[in-house]
Amino acid sequence: MKVMLASGSPRRINILKKLGVDFVVRKVNIDEKIFESPDYTVIYNAQKKVEEASKEMMPEDIVIGFDTIVYLNRKIIGKPRDREEAFKILSKLSGKTHKVFTGIAIKYNMDLISDFDVSSVTFKKLMDTEILEYINSGEPFDKAGAYGVQGKAVSFIEKIEGSYTNVVGLPVEKLQNLLGKLGVHIEGKGVLE
Repeated sequence: MKVMLASGSPRRINILKKLGVDFVVRKVNIDEKIFESPDYTVIYNAQKKVEEASKEMMPEDIVIGFDTIVYLNRKIIGKPRDREEAFKILSKLSGKTHKVFTGIAIKYNMDLISDFDVSSVTFKKLMDTEILEYINSGEPFDKAGAYGVQGKAVSFIEKIEGSYTNVVGLPVEKLQNLLGKLGVHIEGKGVLE
């Protein structure tokens, strides 16, 4: 039995490595959809990633996929396309509380199950110079909401309510719960810090 991560995200790879999971990575390119409902959006996209990745796997293998979005004022915020959009996104998040939704899907023995997690993140009020300096670091461009909580943007965070690993993009608790529902336990040699 192999474990496949249907994502090339360095953050997700790092979390699974810290858990001591032995896995392979399969980057998938799907046409990510955005729907009105944030939870439906992340579950739908996570399922599509798993379905695409599982084409190369055996039925007894486990394929895990995720999708993360930021949600503010009833609007879904994805990854910024350029510097200008990154600035607009971070300015909108400044001084406010937003939600981070991560969908998770797992395929094992032809069963596909999914769920999502949500955390609340409060940003301090940001100065334009802080935002520009962060954009210049290059960090915002492959991340939903134009920031990574595990990177330089940690200084923007006032408070997180809910799962920290969900904000990073891989909700460990949900992953373990869903694997338990499938009757699967992945042995880990490491400890998540």
